[in-house]
Amino acid sequence: MEQERISVPALNPFVKEYISGSSHASGFFDYKPFSQQSFQQRAEEVRTRGFKRDEVAGIIRNYMTPHHLTNEVEQSLQKLMNPSSVAVVGGQQAGLLTGPLYSIHKIISILHLAKEQEGKLGIPVVPIFWIAGEDHDLMEVNHVFIEKNERMQKIGYPERFVKKQAASNTVFDKKMMSEWVTSVFACLKETHYTNQLLRDVKRAVEESGTFTEFFTFLTGSFFAKYGLLLIDAADPVLRKLETPFFKQLILENDQLAEAVKKTQQQIKDVGFAPAIETGEQPANLFLIEKGERHLLQKENGLFVSKSGCTYTEAGLLELLEVSPESFSNNVVTRPLMQEWLFPTLAFIAGPGEIAYWAELKGAFEHFKMNMPLVVPRLNITIVDRNVAGILSEMEMPIERAVQRGVQQEKAAYIESVRDHHLHELVAQMKQELLANYEKIEARAAALHNGLMPIVQKNKSYHERQINILLQKSDAVLEQTHEAALRRFNRVETFLRPDGLQERVWNLYPFLNEYGPSFIDELMDQSYQHDGSHYILYM
Repeated sequence: MEQERISVPALNPFVKEYISGSSHASGFFDYKPFSQQSFQQRAEEVRTRGFKRDEVAGIIRNYMTPHHLTNEVEQSLQKLMNPSSVAVVGGQQAGLLTGPLYSIHKIISILHLAKEQEGKLGIPVVPIFWIAGEDHDLMEVNHVFIEKNERMQKIGYPERFVKKQAASNTVFDKKMMSEWVTSVFACLKETHYTNQLLRDVKRAVEESGTFTEFFTFLTGSFFAKYGLLLIDAADPVLRKLETPFFKQLILENDQLAEAVKKTQQQIKDVGFAPAIETGEQPANLFLIEKGERHLLQKENGLFVSKSGCTYTEAGLLELLEVSPESFSNNVVTRPLMQEWLFPTLAFIAGPGEIAYWAELKGAFEHFKMNMPLVVPRLNITIVDRNVAGILSEMEMPIERAVQRGVQQEKAAYIESVRDHHLHELVAQMKQELLANYEKIEARAAALHNGLMPIVQKNKSYHERQINILLQKSDAVLEQTHEAALRRFNRVETFLRPDGLQERVWNLYPFLNEYGPSFIDELMDQSYQHDGSHYILYM
């Protein structure tokens, strides 16, 4: 595996400014993300605070015990309990088959930065990945995309769930999930690794009951040996531990909402659009009612659920004492809860997370907490020999292909081989035909209005036939030059399938091609956490 660093600017203007070090963006954070001095300052600040380290370590140990309590994980747990330790934290939803590649890239970012900073700071640094098991938008996680006929095909898990239930509470049908996994693997070419991979995934299905457990089983099987700690944000035992801060979030709800609103206005004032849609009177909490997760809003001093149920502040506090597992965080309160819970040195963030964390500076200040360093996750594109060879023959720089794909080059190629004389003749014929129809329409209108519909119908018919002729001509062209056009399609599908590769492709086609060592090869690379985009040549 060879490596190349390129620049792929973020699409979000705020994120682009943040990564470039602009003061317009960095002013909404407490630390500069690419300064070792910032890491040192943050580590010293975190170690002055108290955390429920033993309790959190115990929850993680119990969560990982069934399958992934390796020696390396136990070492990480011991580090977490050490009062001088800090953590590198990140998280993601529980995608099927680990979800899009950026989830894997985020985990690699956490592990690499933790190892790097442990060496530089001389203190234990723990890698922690929380799974957003409380999220209830199953449509975001219930599918994968697999390459088929030079196109990415969406393969969705067919079971339908009526309730808006959290991923950690969504129990899947094991037979249906196993059949779905088989259908996904059927789209992969058979290699030396295919059968064993399929057996491993089917074992994960049998050993799991929910979307989150399935994700945890697979992720742990890849990264537990590197000491990665996994925790489910919806773990009921964790919820009980979080009760004191949930109480604060309820009691100081209005002040929190006002702090976020104020920061959002400051972001607007410097020319950026806020990323968080808060609504008029947000409560920034979810409540589980009859198995469904509903967002709370404020109305006339009361907490109102999307289901229509209404709660007083006292009523919510009482419910919190008896049923803490009924509460969960939203995009605003999850980072605050993370800061309260973990001794966080740095948070590994995707582009969207960087944008919305900026809007939380006032919220952190309200609770007298500093933000951790917000470090962009690694951006990685895998390039196989076939794609690399095609790009070389095209004399296409990899940076340009990753940034914008090869659609322009494909269109230019089609133009270069198209029979322009035929198109000119057809265009001339169409122009003459339409001119003659104008004369016919004028004459028909003068004779009798009843003729007009027939004339117009014939005109439309002839126009359609001319267009069909052009389409057939293009189809014959594409058939004649199929081999060349397939090369363009291959590059586009591999590098820019409706966005960057890491947002669409899944891990398993690469494991199927390169074997289990693929993860180890990704981990063995050297990376800089500065917003660069890495090309890894296989």
